[in-house]
Amino acid sequence: MLFLILLARTLVLAPLVTGFPEFPRQKQLAKIESLNPADTNTGVVAGDGDDSFELIGDLLNLDFADLTPVGRSIWNLLLGYDDPESNLQVAVPSLDSPECALDACCVWKYVADEMEDLFRGASGRCTRWARMAVRVGFHDAGTFSKSEPGGGADGSLCLSDEVNDPENSGLEDMCAQMRDWHDEWNQLGFPISMADLIQMGASVATVVCPLGPRIRSFVGRVDNPEPNRSSLLPNVFAPAEDLIRLFRDKTISPHALVALVGAHTTSQQRGVDAARAGDPQDSTPGVWDVLFYGETAGSSPVPAPERVFKFPSDVALAQHPTTSDEWGSFAGSGGQEHWNLDFARAYIRLSLLGVNNINNLTECTKVLPQAVLEFNNPDQDSMDLWLNGSMVPPETSLIAQTVEEGESINGANLTTT
Repeated sequence: MLFLILLARTLVLAPLVTGFPEFPRQKQLAKIESLNPADTNTGVVAGDGDDSFELIGDLLNLDFADLTPVGRSIWNLLLGYDDPESNLQVAVPSLDSPECALDACCVWKYVADEMEDLFRGASGRCTRWARMAVRVGFHDAGTFSKSEPGGGADGSLCLSDEVNDPENSGLEDMCAQMRDWHDEWNQLGFPISMADLIQMGASVATVVCPLGPRIRSFVGRVDNPEPNRSSLLPNVFAPAEDLIRLFRDKTISPHALVALVGAHTTSQQRGVDAARAGDPQDSTPGVWDVLFYGETAGSSPVPAPERVFKFPSDVALAQHPTTSDEWGSFAGSGGQEHWNLDFARAYIRLSLLGVNNINNLTECTKVLPQAVLEFNNPDQDSMDLWLNGSMVPPETSLIAQTVEEGESINGANLTTT
């Protein structure tokens, strides 16, 4: 009976809405409101069942009996079953061997290794390349709307001029790197898609960041060389109500939205406030921990350091009654495990938006690097000086760059006030 109820939920058709030129725009938000107006009522709080349970892509039109093993796995993951994380790691044969040619995942082990070298810094923290890779994964998939055709995880961000849209500012270098990798591996005779390369890059980057989840990852997406609508991406100045509506239109619930924005934990912002370029969004940039949640909400036992930069949209979600409980649960006891699990499940959904051959994908989680389950910053004393604004220019910007590259700032010639 539960299966039938969940299936019925996935088959409800949403009303047709049209796009808008910039985000946010009240015209489209008013139309999206009809998708689930209760989500933004001020009296509603996040509770049991407030999660994403919609099927997507070709799974909407397939009977369970017609699904491949991978199709069934993804079906279960989307409906809240199965573990979205995996520690499975299997050795692959030599790249130039006949055995490798027969294994669709084999080449991805070598691609992932190349990515890992760029994403992991000498300090053990993940680099700006890893953070950009996660953001590229978000922005390529985030153009999806269940109410409009097109969009989603189709590689268009880096295959077209979509990356030049204002919403994608700061991603030009990562798309250039993605194009280099795409050309490299295709010229070697491995026809990997840009869509897969982008999403595999996000998965590798997430697990390379210390404490990050090892997300179940799939390949086989089809590329789209035409630009999608970047206007369907969120804005860092948007109120919580707008974000909730926008993500509901992507089949992503408020719970999942709260989990996804936690990726800001590794970030150092540059484009939102140029005067504070390089400032982190929590006190452990390059580490995939839950300090972001408490420091953004102002609920941490120790207040966020002076240099921590908070997006207005994150603060709004931390305070909104629909999302504040889930936000607080990630900041509390057991928050890391809870967040990793929720993020992994939400990101699997995000990475498959707009993919209409889900039933024919291949799971390649086995090629991902192993997760880093414990981590202590090797340069925490120097990091604290920087975070608390004790350094004077030009040391501040030099330290920001060093942290971005994943390098240790221990032993640096620091001048303090």
